[in-house]
Amino acid sequence: MSWVGTSWKMNKTLAEARDYATRLAAALSDGAPAGVQPFIIPPATAITTVRDILGPDSPVVLGIQNAHWADAGAWTGEISVPQAADAGARLVEIGHSERREFFAETDETVNLKVKATLAHGLRPLLCVGEPGEVFAAGGSVAHIMAQVAAALDGIDDVSRVLIAYEPIWAIGEHGREARPEDIEAVFAALDAAYGDRVEAILYGGSVNQGNAEETLRVPGVNGLFVGRSAWQVDGYLELLRIAASLA
Repeated sequence: MSWVGTSWKMNKTLAEARDYATRLAAALSDGAPAGVQPFIIPPATAITTVRDILGPDSPVVLGIQNAHWADAGAWTGEISVPQAADAGARLVEIGHSERREFFAETDETVNLKVKATLAHGLRPLLCVGEPGEVFAAGGSVAHIMAQVAAALDGIDDVSRVLIAYEPIWAIGEHGREARPEDIEAVFAALDAAYGDRVEAILYGGSVNQGNAEETLRVPGVNGLFVGRSAWQVDGYLELLRIAASLA
């Protein structure tokens, strides 16, 4: 199964979210393409709107971009995993490099969030990635494997975990597209250590309709975690089609 999804980050009003979800629901009214599991991660403000439009029988897994490790409490501005589930989320994005850089997330808090997500029956989407200087120095594999090990520390059953390798040098508006040879070693290491233990190992970072196929052909890549090239429904549907053609 190839997981293909997108996070909208801090984008889309309710009206825009409603339009996207309506068009996606219509396009997938007969189900997802064979061999592909779609997922979308709207901003928290739009989760219930998207949930209601997609409906209970939708093939699309709905996610949230962040959640706290505590079930409840005096955590102003935070959302708990139970609250996320109540709003319709079935997947929690955890440890994105933007969260680590700008919101002081650490390996320790990422680990707590993964544990909380699993405890409530949701899927953690664990994001890991190395900065450009680590990549240039040839340290990508060691950096990524250490991040994953720290995030999954103390967790025996990781079968519901998705790992998204998103090199920091490749993400964002000014990221550089990764060539297969740039990511092959990391995926070989991830696949050897976790390929038969986790739900899927995805690649994210300047993924688009032009490079999706070659990325999916890299050994160990089980899907794609996409940014702006999937923020329009037609673009996302094309990525699902590409993934289905290789499934």
